[in-house]
Amino acid sequence: MHRIHPARQCAALVLCIGMSVAPGIGAEPPPAKAPHVVFWQDIPSAAFRFEMLPIPGDPDQNIKPFWMSRFEITWEAFDVFLYELDAQLPLPEGVDAITRPSKPYLPPDRGFGHEGYAAISMSYQNAQAFCRWLSVRSGRTYRLPTVAEWRHAAMAGQPITLANDPARLAEHAWFADNAEGKTHPVGRKKPNAWGLHDMLGNVMEWCTDADGKGVAMGGSYRDPAERLDPAVVTPADRAWNASDPQVPKSAWWLADAPFIGFRVVCENP
Repeated sequence: MHRIHPARQCAALVLCIGMSVAPGIGAEPPPAKAPHVVFWQDIPSAAFRFEMLPIPGDPDQNIKPFWMSRFEITWEAFDVFLYELDAQLPLPEGVDAITRPSKPYLPPDRGFGHEGYAAISMSYQNAQAFCRWLSVRSGRTYRLPTVAEWRHAAMAGQPITLANDPARLAEHAWFADNAEGKTHPVGRKKPNAWGLHDMLGNVMEWCTDADGKGVAMGGSYRDPAERLDPAVVTPADRAWNASDPQVPKSAWWLADAPFIGFRVVCENP
């Protein structure tokens, strides 16, 4: 996650051939099946960009190589989409409009923190809409990860998880034992073997299951260690929006889910 002066922004692909990623946990991961190519995605109308890391495929699981954001999507990126800060930019040819979420009545960060913090409380539909918006603005194809892709990236080629080792888990994740009941800035904990931060804990992350439905993965700041297991899938729950006074309830925001965020994957950098 880097800040750049607007005058120096560019949408060009940044290639880092042979770049090494941060060391992970346990044994070294198997040889990568994708090029070691990292790229940066600029956010339109903002002096902000985020890093996308290559994730090798797994033929045994029918997973093709893809790119995933190093961190959970933060407010610096989500605010541009939410508050239409890019409205002065022309839309690409053939695009008449971009679907946007309703504006929140209260600060959506719940007072946890804004700059550098994971965007939270959005619905699955809202997270998907961000991906479509970013695709239109970037010319790339962004989407939410599938459950299989997310789990593959979270394991990072390692044979074991940290869910049963809270002491080591604390080096990599914010969860009930150390988070003090709130989210924390992204990237403060150690990354996994493929350089991804906060795959476990901090906030759960929206993914798409095999039936095309939204589910949450990874556990959050409020969960015990055993819930921070890549095997655990948390289905969407109506209780996450129980206190929303609107009729019908918002399709964009979850009044009772400050523990949910997301990260993105890209298919064609």
